[in-house]
Amino acid sequence: MTHQAIISAQARATLERVQGEEMVLLVQDTTTFDFSHHPGTAGLGTLENAHCRGFLAHTTLAVSAVGVPLGVLAQQVWVRHETGKRRRHESAFAEKESYKWVTGVPDGLTEGAQTRWVTVCDREAHIYAFFDAMHAHGMDYIVRATRERSFTPDGREVWTLVADLPVQARYTLMLQRRPDRAARPAQVELRFSQVTVKRPKRANTAQAVLTLSVVAVIEPDPPAGEEAVHWLLLTSLPVATVAQARQIVTWYTYRWLVERLHFVLKSGCRLEARQLRDAVRLERLLAVYSLVAWKLLWLTYQARQTPDAPCTVALQPHEWHALYAFIHRAPRLPPSPPTLRQATRWIAQLGGFLGRKGDGEPGVKVLWRGWTRLQDIAATWSISHPQDVGNV
Repeated sequence: MTHQAIISAQARATLERVQGEEMVLLVQDTTTFDFSHHPGTAGLGTLENAHCRGFLAHTTLAVSAVGVPLGVLAQQVWVRHETGKRRRHESAFAEKESYKWVTGVPDGLTEGAQTRWVTVCDREAHIYAFFDAMHAHGMDYIVRATRERSFTPDGREVWTLVADLPVQARYTLMLQRRPDRAARPAQVELRFSQVTVKRPKRANTAQAVLTLSVVAVIEPDPPAGEEAVHWLLLTSLPVATVAQARQIVTWYTYRWLVERLHFVLKSGCRLEARQLRDAVRLERLLAVYSLVAWKLLWLTYQARQTPDAPCTVALQPHEWHALYAFIHRAPRLPPSPPTLRQATRWIAQLGGFLGRKGDGEPGVKVLWRGWTRLQDIAATWSISHPQDVGNV
């Protein structure tokens, strides 16, 4: 049993889960897992510097058009070896670490499928060869641009071109909480257009030019002490109206979900604290934990999208029975299962969620703590109620 075998099984389940979806976003991101505090672990490589040891993981998370995580579709794991000075400009794109963005999109998704797939990436994926590869495979994309990487045939830098566009809309964009910033509303200006970008000199691609849509989101007056929003998004999708431009921005904000997946792996599952002696074993554990992390993310966001659905879409009979009896301190069960929103809040309550008027809906951190407690409670319940487990 290998890491890729476990991930492949999850990918097959994810593909079954997305059937019927008109649009699915493939959000990608890379993270590092640092095991420097376990010097006896074999098979690790360098990370940010020669003193940090661990491995890297690049995850592709399938997300619905309304922001519900649907499952892990791909995950690449590798170690960096100390091979001296790297000459990245002399290597073919397929030989570079940045090719992970292409590999992160599984083959065959667009062949005869009714679902439209759009991969969503951050600035590291702003690579002409990546855009060219996505066009060749019939895959749409949304990529946040970085400066000095895309130029028009007449030599203009895309950022300069967009800055000269008129403001086409103003609206309030809700920014998600980050470790260095609380959630807050941002009053932004929206600009969008089509742009033709030329192939860089070093790129060895089939197409000399690509015509893309560009959407710029700029916060002209950020609050004191806050970094202004300044996103420039390049996409293969058509953008001719304000509604389409705002939809591109909304879909780009869902990229944050794969970061939350990695956060659960590190803070909830505490993968970096595991003391296995071989990197291969840690990789297998990562694959198993990725399923756990996705389930928690899904529970968090599905409860917000379909709060009145029965909790049986997420919980087995013995789980919701044990949860109800524990919360109410009574063995008598209701004739029908509680709603998904109610069960989710009870699980969060086990993890310390208070549910006060201003607390909003529970997040993934308290759900992780509550889910861990629920497994113990459900296991105890199943000892005295074996018929519940038999119905699973």
